[in-house]
Amino acid sequence: MATAASASPGALGAKTPARGPSARHPAPKPAPAFARPAPRRAPAPGRPRASLHLGGAGAGVASSSSAAAAAAANGSGLHVAPAIAPLALPKMAGAMGTHKNVLLFYCEEMRELAQQVVARNDDIELRSISWRTFADGFPNLFISNAHSIRGRHVAFLASFSSPSVIFEQLSIIYALPKLFISSFTLILPFFPTGTSERMEDEGDVATAFTLARILSNIPISRGGPSSLVIFDIHALQERFYFGDSVLPCFESGIPLLKSRLQELPDSHNITIAFPDDGAWKRFYKQLQHFPMVVCNKVREGEQRTVRIKEGDPRGRHVVIVDDLVQSGGTLIECQKVLAAHGAAKVSAYVTHGIFPNDSWEKFQADNGEGPEHGLSHFWLTDSCPLTVKAVKDRRPFEILSLAGSIASALQI
Repeated sequence: MATAASASPGALGAKTPARGPSARHPAPKPAPAFARPAPRRAPAPGRPRASLHLGGAGAGVASSSSAAAAAAANGSGLHVAPAIAPLALPKMAGAMGTHKNVLLFYCEEMRELAQQVVARNDDIELRSISWRTFADGFPNLFISNAHSIRGRHVAFLASFSSPSVIFEQLSIIYALPKLFISSFTLILPFFPTGTSERMEDEGDVATAFTLARILSNIPISRGGPSSLVIFDIHALQERFYFGDSVLPCFESGIPLLKSRLQELPDSHNITIAFPDDGAWKRFYKQLQHFPMVVCNKVREGEQRTVRIKEGDPRGRHVVIVDDLVQSGGTLIECQKVLAAHGAAKVSAYVTHGIFPNDSWEKFQADNGEGPEHGLSHFWLTDSCPLTVKAVKDRRPFEILSLAGSIASALQI
């Protein structure tokens, strides 16, 4: 005899209870491929309708009329949502297609270069600092209208031409980022301790690393770490001496030289010469479309002479390229070797003309008499302002200004 539990559901007139999740959540019905708009209910008579209008005054009227026109055009009677223009976003300083308004402070040595930078870009404004000293010789400094630079992009153009001027400039460099500014950029065209980057004996002090550590501790501004712009640092590995709390940007004066060479009447006959392998490593990639001559120094007894390692200078206008010059002895020896091997002309370029003890006086113009008598041109940048004043209007020297390059770097 059949029990009630085994009875047929149809016989009992009841449904078998479902098991599993579907018992609690019935399976949804499949949606149609094209959703059918729900019928619109007409508002009650005399009852106002609430609406939200975007896009300014009169947008609601325009939206209603455009929607009605669209419905009439497609013949469906369906409501078509009007296109809404995206909300305008504020422009960010330094973004693509925008310009930063920068306040440029400077040390006294860099006054002339700072004025040239401002003349290149209307978005850069010149600001000054009161550089005074107390009776004991220590700096007495004052930044005028400090409240007015809050929220602004600020830069400082420095010249570490001697140890005696570094401390007073560091005082300003450390003070400016703390004045609630948006960003801070230090432009130091010449990194003066770059040639002291190695230790050959125990006890040697690599002052390049010391100065890099000092600059790496510039306080951060409201916008984040400070930026540091340097031109043609002496050794490529020195870029790794700086810490993570500063953002170093390494620029070069070589584009200025290339532009100047294109202006020469014998621009088709230029050969680039490097006085040593170090100069070749630094610059050959920027000048690789020119024929090249590489020299090196060979020790002969107590003397070091310059010889041509590779390349042919015969009949060419040879331009010696290096990052800096101090006493100038190597450049002069290189000039003599190139002349002896048949160069038609010899010129020179360095980004940083240091020339301690007026050593620039060793260099003479050839006056069209040939490279044995001197240089046709000696190009320098204005990274070392004291040298610029000393050699102004003196042949064979010619100054290629970094003003345009600095103005561009301040917009990064």
